[in-house]
Amino acid sequence: MTKNVLLCGVGGQGTVLASRLIALAAMEKGMDARGAETIGMAQRGGSVVSHVRIGQDIYSPMIPHRGADVLICFEPAEAVRCLPYLKTDGCAIVCPTPIRPVTASLSGGGYTGGEMMEYLEKTVKNLVVVDGTAICEECGSPKVLNVVLLGAAVASGLTGLTMEEMEQAVEKRVPEKFKEMNLKALKLGARAYGRSR
Repeated sequence: MTKNVLLCGVGGQGTVLASRLIALAAMEKGMDARGAETIGMAQRGGSVVSHVRIGQDIYSPMIPHRGADVLICFEPAEAVRCLPYLKTDGCAIVCPTPIRPVTASLSGGGYTGGEMMEYLEKTVKNLVVVDGTAICEECGSPKVLNVVLLGAAVASGLTGLTMEEMEQAVEKRVPEKFKEMNLKALKLGARAYGRSR
């Protein structure tokens, strides 16, 4: 059975690495994996969207609208932007910490992410809010947000992957000096999913 996972955030949050960890875990399990990224001025805080499709006999890397089982959202505005991809019964896992767009910073706009979170709470039937910022502080680095949210997504059961399979992908892909921190982030993300239910 095909599982479709869409990840969205801004440049520098590790969206692409997270998508590659999902694909690696799936391929190690003997499944097909296809992925594609849409990266807009990512190095300057622009939108990053990664499509990952895993299962058997997958020919297209792009997830159709209303086709994602899981949205992994690193930022509230990006979550709202990608909401059309989520299945009616799909799950959106969202970090509520906003990243102010460059345009808002330059114009003095007051974007706080609050309105986006309110919209998501009203609109998404299966919304899981993960305080990734607090978990990153516990792990000792803001750079593990991607793995925190991966842990929550795997705990949802909607990716078709187990925690053990994702841990093995982290072990293979993450440099040695960061492995322990990332494995901790994965477990804490899974625990955060459990607490939100």
